[in-house]
This record gives sequence, structure tokens and C-alpha cells, in this order.
Amino acid sequence: MKPLFIAGALALSVSNVAMAAEQTWRGKISDKACGGEHKVTSDKMSDRDCISACTNGGAAYALIVNGKVYQLTGHDSDLKMHAGHTVNLTGELKGDAIRVSKVEMPTS
Repeated sequence: MKPLFIAGALALSVSNVAMAAEQTWRGKISDKACGGEHKVTSDKMSDRDCISACTNGGAAYALIVNGKVYQLTGHDSDLKMHAGHTVNLTGELKGDAIRVSKVEMPTS
């Protein structure tokens, strides 16, 4: 009976992993502090500079898709390189957070 229980528990855990499939979104790389609204400062900081300042200050990177803000984890060097850009981002969604596996510029 015990081996059957263990096999059943293992099957359930494997099926949960399979449900967390990667997806791809097209959106703009931003930061969690500002979301999609970078307030223009007195020194007229660009969106990219604002994202850099916020993330250097501890804010997480974010992806803005149709006004929705998703917090991003992983691939910080790619996110930094594409800050302020519209990208195709692939990863795993869990709640309002995406674990990033790939960031690339759209081809069209």
C-alpha cells in the first residue's frame, strides 16, 4: 500500500510541473516601482534611465502587457540590456510574476 501511495504522490507532483508550461508575451520591459508610468523628472530622465535608477535602487524588473504589470525574475543582464524596449519574453507565469527564460527583440 505504501509504494502505491508514493507512486500516486509522485504522479501528482509531476503533473503539476507539466502544468507550469512556458509562455511568451510581448510587452515593454520596465520596473516594478514605476510600472508603465515613468514620471518625467526635472532633469528629463528617459524611461530607460528611470528603469536603471529604480532597479539599481532595489526595484524588480517588470513586463508591462496591456497595462498589466508582471514582476520578472531571472535573466537580469538581458532585462537590463532591453530596459524600455518592447520585447518577446518567454517564461513561467506564477501569479503576477514571471520566471524569465528568454528575452528577445520582436522581428516585426
